[in-house]
Amino acid sequence: MIRFFVFLGLLLLGSLAAPASSRPDRRLARQAEAVLRAQVLEQAAWALHQAPVTVTSATSSRSAGGPHDFFSEGDYWWPDPNNPGGPYIQRDGLTNPENFVAHRQAMIRFSRIIGALASAYKLTHDQQYVRHALVHLRAWFTHPATRMNPSLQFAQAIMGKFTGRGIGIIDTIQLLEVVQGVLVMERDKAFSSQELAGIKGWFAQYLTWLTTHSYGQDEMNAQNNHGTCWVMQVSSFARLTGNQALLSFCRERYKTVLLPTQMAANGSFPLETKRTKPYGYSLFNLDAMTMICQILSDKRDNLWAYQTPDGRSIRKGIEFLYPYVADKNAWPFPKDVMYWDNWPVAQPFLVMGAVQFGNPQWLKTWQQLNHAPEVEEVIRNLPVRNPLIWL
Repeated sequence: MIRFFVFLGLLLLGSLAAPASSRPDRRLARQAEAVLRAQVLEQAAWALHQAPVTVTSATSSRSAGGPHDFFSEGDYWWPDPNNPGGPYIQRDGLTNPENFVAHRQAMIRFSRIIGALASAYKLTHDQQYVRHALVHLRAWFTHPATRMNPSLQFAQAIMGKFTGRGIGIIDTIQLLEVVQGVLVMERDKAFSSQELAGIKGWFAQYLTWLTTHSYGQDEMNAQNNHGTCWVMQVSSFARLTGNQALLSFCRERYKTVLLPTQMAANGSFPLETKRTKPYGYSLFNLDAMTMICQILSDKRDNLWAYQTPDGRSIRKGIEFLYPYVADKNAWPFPKDVMYWDNWPVAQPFLVMGAVQFGNPQWLKTWQQLNHAPEVEEVIRNLPVRNPLIWL
C-alpha cells in the first residue's frame, strides 16, 4: 500500500495543480455546449432567486451532532418488525423513506445552485452569477451562524447501532460541482481573495479530516464505489486547495488500487454487478472513475490514456458499459431492485468520454438522454450535472 501518511505532513505545501493536458475534441465539446445552453440559462435564472439553505436550517432528534454538523441515516436500514424500538436491520437496496434526508437535500440543492450559476458564468461572464454564488458559499463555509462543520462524523448513522459511519462520506460528493464552480469563477473581480481564502480554508480542514479520521481511512479502503468516491472527492478538494501531495496520492491510488481491484478485464465492475442495484451502481462507479481522470489528468500524467499492464483503463470501462446505456434491455445482469426504470440519464462518462476520445456516437447517445432528472435517487447519484464547467 502506498505510504499514505507520508503525504499528510505535506497537506498545505502544494501549489495549484497543472491544467489537464489531454487533447479533447473541441468540436464535440462545442456540440455539448449547444445542447445545454438553453437549459443552463434557465437553471441559472432559477438559481438567482434562491436563498441559502444550509445544515443549520433543519435538525433531527436522532442526530448525535450539533446544529452545524451534517447528519444523514443509512439508506437501507429499517426498523425491526420483531423488535420495535430496537436496532435497525438492513434491507440492501431498499431505501427507508422515513430516514432524515434534509441535510442531504440541502447539499444537493446547494450543488445544483452553484453548478447552474457557474455554468451560466462560463457562457456569459456575467458577474451577477458570481455575486449570487458567493451568497451561498458564505452561508455554507464561512458565516458563523450557518456554516457547516468541516467534518462528517454523523453521516449515514444507523438507529441503535452507529451515530455515524465512514460510509457516510459519500454524501459529500455533492460538493464536487461546488468546488468546480469556485474554480470557474474564482478569477472574477467579484470574488475577493479573502473570501476565496475562507472557502479554501474550509476544504483544507475537511481534507485533513478525510485523511486522518478513522472514518476517512475506512472509506478510502472501501473496495467498491465508496473507495472510488473517496478518491474523487479528495482529488477535487486537493485541486482547489493546491495540495500536490494528495493529488499525487490519488493518481497513484487510481492506478494501483481502483483500476486493478475494481475493474474486470472486460471493463465491468464485479463488486457493483453483484449488488442489488447492479446497473445503477455500475453507472455510478464509472461516472466517478471518469471524473477522477478529468480532475487529476495533467501535463505529466494523463489518466485518460493510462492503462494497467493487463489493459484495464477508463476507456475499457466506457466501452463495456456503453452498449447497455444505448440499449438497456441488453443488460446481462439482474435488474435493479429499485429505480431500474429511471436509469440511464445523461451520464457524465458519456459526454466526458466522447470529448476526450473523439467519439460522436457516445455524444449522440448522451444528447438523447434526460439532462434534467427529477427523481431524488437519480439526482443523488449523479453529482456531476453541469458538464460545461468541466469541459
